[in-house]
Amino acid sequence: MHTPLDDIITRRLILRLMSNDVVDACLAGNLRNAGRLLGASIPNELLEHTSGFEHGLRELSADPDYFPWSARAVILPEEQVMIGMIRFHSRPDPEYLRAYIRDAVELGYWIFKGYQRLGYATEAIKAMMNWAKTEFGANKFVASVSPENNPSLQLVNSLGFTKIGEAMDEVDGIEYIFLHEA
Repeated sequence: MHTPLDDIITRRLILRLMSNDVVDACLAGNLRNAGRLLGASIPNELLEHTSGFEHGLRELSADPDYFPWSARAVILPEEQVMIGMIRFHSRPDPEYLRAYIRDAVELGYWIFKGYQRLGYATEAIKAMMNWAKTEFGANKFVASVSPENNPSLQLVNSLGFTKIGEAMDEVDGIEYIFLHEA
């Protein structure tokens, strides 16, 4: 029987939830153990940006129902290697998005160097939006992108996202806020 916790399978990818044990091993820098638990090798590049894991742990401590929305490893099944990560920043309709749109959920994604610009982010984002719509009825998706990140700006535009605002992120600086309604 299918559940919201199952792997999301696309034509080329597996999007697998990263359990608390996997996240803890990643945060401890033990990628070998994390990879064993995940079922795919994890490149050292993951350790360059662990703030998404830290955010996810804070979100989970405040809202245990967040888990299905949390970090998923983007895995190439034929190589059994993690090539990136994708997640929702919260469950739908978080307080911080209400100034822009109600009932939306924000996506975050990261494809590792060497795997970028091959369509993996597009495939993963489409699959995650479809999952959120099918499993939970979510149909409004937000992406925040730095005005300096041309590949991501091209990506959200190609997926039909529309700019609805700007915000100052305390870590990343100015970001454009984009909306996609499915």
